Amino acid sequence: MVTPFILRISGLFILVLFASVCIAMSDSTATPLDQHATGSPSAPAVHIVYTERPQDEEPEAYHIRTLSAVLGSEEAAKEALLYSYKTAASGFSAKLTPEQVEQISKQPGVLQVVPSRTLQLHGPTNPQ
Repeated sequence: MVTPFILRISGLFILVLFASVCIAMSDSTATPLDQHATGSPSAPAVHIVYTERPQDEEPEAYHIRTLSAVLGSEEAAKEALLYSYKTAASGFSAKLTPEQVEQISKQPGVLQVVPSRTLQLHGPTNPQ
């Protein structure tokens, strides 16, 4: 007969094994596509700008207004804006130089600015 102690130990062992596999896979299965990218340190790159959720304004209008404060015009903001996030998170993605990232980080309502990263999973391309 299996005792409750043995069941707890075996459950713990499975949990630790699962966590170890997940950690090992996360370290080895995703490689940033931009890892070897070369370019000027001041060249624009895509960043995700997380903002507070606007209360009395449409999210996209708020995002354009926030970008305009840094880029100098609504037209420049509309050109730089790649996507407005409105559902699960509030924010937008835009092509920004390092100087613009620094400036937009200081804007009211901006919570965080992070570089956008594209990951490619490694694995068999033709499962057999």
